[in-house]
Amino acid sequence: MPRKTPSAPLALALMTMIPGTAQAADAAAASATVKALAYPDTARGDTVDPQFGVDVADPYRWLEDDVRVNPKVADWVAAQNRVTDTYLETLPGRDSFKKRMTELYNYERFGLPTKAGSRYFYTRNDGLQPQSVLYVREGLKGEGRVLIDPNAWAKDGATALGEWNPSEDGKHLLYSVQDGGTDWRIVRVKDVATGEDLSDEVRWVKFSALDWAKDGSGFYYSRFPEPAKGAAFQSLNENHSVYFHKLGTPQSADVLIHATPDKPKLNNSAVVTDDGKYLLVVSSEGTDDRYGLTLHPVGKPGAKPIVLVDDFANNWEYVTNEGTRFTFVTNKGAPRGRIVSLDIRKPAELTQLVGENEATLVGASRVGNRLILSYLGDAKSEARMVALDGKPIANINLADIGAATGFGGKSSDPETFYSFSSYARPTTIYRFDTQTGKSEIFAEPKLTFNPADFSVEQRFYKSKDGTEVPMFVVMKKGLDRSKGSPTLLYGYGGFNVSMTPGFSPTRLAWVDKGGVLAIANLRGGGEYGKAWHDAGRLDKKQNVFDDFIAAGEYLIAQGIAGKGQVAIEGGSNGGLLVGAVTNQRPDLFAAALPAVGVMDMLRFDRFTAGRYWVDDYGYPSKESDFKNLLAYSPYHNIKDGTAYPAVLVTTADTDDRVVPGHSFKYTAALQHAKAGDKPHLIRVETRAGHGSGKPTDKIIAEAADKYAFAAKWTGLSVEK
Repeated sequence: MPRKTPSAPLALALMTMIPGTAQAADAAAASATVKALAYPDTARGDTVDPQFGVDVADPYRWLEDDVRVNPKVADWVAAQNRVTDTYLETLPGRDSFKKRMTELYNYERFGLPTKAGSRYFYTRNDGLQPQSVLYVREGLKGEGRVLIDPNAWAKDGATALGEWNPSEDGKHLLYSVQDGGTDWRIVRVKDVATGEDLSDEVRWVKFSALDWAKDGSGFYYSRFPEPAKGAAFQSLNENHSVYFHKLGTPQSADVLIHATPDKPKLNNSAVVTDDGKYLLVVSSEGTDDRYGLTLHPVGKPGAKPIVLVDDFANNWEYVTNEGTRFTFVTNKGAPRGRIVSLDIRKPAELTQLVGENEATLVGASRVGNRLILSYLGDAKSEARMVALDGKPIANINLADIGAATGFGGKSSDPETFYSFSSYARPTTIYRFDTQTGKSEIFAEPKLTFNPADFSVEQRFYKSKDGTEVPMFVVMKKGLDRSKGSPTLLYGYGGFNVSMTPGFSPTRLAWVDKGGVLAIANLRGGGEYGKAWHDAGRLDKKQNVFDDFIAAGEYLIAQGIAGKGQVAIEGGSNGGLLVGAVTNQRPDLFAAALPAVGVMDMLRFDRFTAGRYWVDDYGYPSKESDFKNLLAYSPYHNIKDGTAYPAVLVTTADTDDRVVPGHSFKYTAALQHAKAGDKPHLIRVETRAGHGSGKPTDKIIAEAADKYAFAAKWTGLSVEK
């Protein structure tokens, strides 16, 4: 589930076959293996919640408990993993996928550089390191030296470097530590010259920007109150507040800058303005781009905060300021976004600098005396450069159909960096000069494959209500298209998140083995702005499921996939998507891979970050929302007596974004139901969370298991 603070298959499938052939014999053997599966006994409780005249049974409520706290839940997880591991070991495609994924992952990867003073900071992974390493260069052409190597922090590689930010002069580095995949962060400070940590340490930081005071005397951050003992991974996150930490002092001495005790559900994140004169606090209650803005004058103790926006009705993203005139990206009066400026003395009076157009404006930044605008045109990246007053200067030429990110910088420096990737092209880092308009490669990976061996197409198909939905289709060139191919269909469809072309070694392994990869740009995302998002949330959430089902039907109708050859995958909100459409159309899909999904739509708002999601889902406590949620909640709508596709649920014990109880309860209910002879399993990773910070070996192992599982049930032969 996203948080925006100023955001993952066996040789022969059971298909229709001619009796007496070798394939039929193999299928019979496979079926016998599946029928022999004995799921662990899962105790059923008698919990029933009367809600708006409906008695809602919740027999697996006990599985919501933290695996660290309740030994019965820990035993259940261990028993499920034993069954799943035993089954996965029978899949011949597992080792083949793992080998190919390891090969595809084994290339040098760079992160976007950040310049501070004369130093350049960037991450690098030599290929198979569990975590990327942070380097620093003295000057653009200097030799990089290791500043932070998180691979030494934990034997299992599951402790990661989180957010980081150098001070303005590059003398200190502010960085966070993420342990075992949790959203919680421990924040520390490093002396860049010596590589030594200072005494400073800040805890209970989550969903926070980390920004330095311009003079380097300290930094601003956001935190929640320390949770009760044993509740850190499940208790609701409320009372998010902004603090200032002065270097060399204990956290207990940190100064509270901004708090909203009268509105405990607000998140408050802070950024220092370009001129260093103000701290801009961006407040939000949920996941919608609907913000409040408050300015705190810096260096003026007792100065009254300036409220710029307090209606929480629109998106406001700070770009830059010149004195009291501030520039923002907003969707106020422009569902696909525009650039406006305002004077903080009269914040209601907006001056338009760049108007709305057909492409969706997704971000802007100031670099030198230019603004770089990032757009999505039919889910593909575009970049344009304009003057500070909005007058067009030039488009930035990108390499191909793909995704460009970055373009951060300073008003005093025309230099910026951006990354570009596509489905078959790993990330290349470019340096761009806003004065000359020239791009040059900063870091380009050496590959173990040829991107030209793969094709990327963009298709448009009609959903149930006639809406045209885009979809990317990736396959190996020369693939025999006279017959359908096993196809992996991926979707998300929520929270204004856009599915843009990006490189994934694990998914490319599926394509490399002869499978097709399809990514649908479902409603609920941000590909076409606010209207596209609104068309897939709250009482219109069914549109997302209809779009995904229509994608599967289109793939079969067009002969891209054959009947019984489509596997579906999605994570987080996408896990909900997979669970919901599996219930609604179990006949359409051969396999389902719901990862870290929101599966109980009547209790999602009771744990950790779940309360934020009401913007997309609605309130289970409100009757109209309750009825809508109950209608599609994966946990509550499993069809007893219906043959389901093969299902492999994946989650992790330290997921404190979407607590694993969602997946536990859903799996228990699916195994209890008479849902056919195909396997319905759960794979629970240890010392991992919602996805970020997961070490490379765990990413590969999980993906190999999932795609070997999908390969078996879609008929993709991977023993090559």
